[in-house]
Amino acid sequence: MLDADFFRRWMTATAASVDREAERLTALDSPIGDADHGSNLRRGFRAVATALDKEVPAAPGEVLQLAGKQLISTVGGASGPLYGTLLRRAGKALGDAEEVTEEQLAQALRAGVDGVMALGGAAPGDKTMIDALVPAVDALATSFDAARTAAEEGAVATTPLQARKGRASYLGERSIGHQDPGATSSALLIAALAEAAGE
Repeated sequence: MLDADFFRRWMTATAASVDREAERLTALDSPIGDADHGSNLRRGFRAVATALDKEVPAAPGEVLQLAGKQLISTVGGASGPLYGTLLRRAGKALGDAEEVTEEQLAQALRAGVDGVMALGGAAPGDKTMIDALVPAVDALATSFDAARTAAEEGAVATTPLQARKGRASYLGERSIGHQDPGATSSALLIAALAEAAGE
């Protein structure tokens, strides 16, 4: 069973990972976006970590909803609303239970991913964060480690794709050959989940 402390560890691990990888995320964003993905997410997840230091949510769902709210209010561009929707929808799906199963987490993340797809209009193959998140959620039924691998492979697989959604889509064929920064940061989020689980 997964409790609020597990979800706090997940968000804290994500904040640390985004902090370490911010420059790489911005470098990936430079040729096909606004060159601010890493700096924006770093600011957002630092705010999440600070908020979780001040508040001690009693339920997993509350941790994710607090994190989502912080991201929406502090991250510029599309990333804030998209990541915020992912975590808030997942948190809402978990409700106020003090402990949840891995299966409930997988179902909640699927609800979050559905929310992101509805908000951004993206589907798998569009060269977005969805390309990492959908295979990760599918693989969660196996293990956290399998989800991490699926997310990382999904992110790398965006490289040969032409972007059909988001800022990168304006570039048309010039978006081909660049790994999507949103898929890459989503893989960091899933890797942090596996890290929190000790896998």
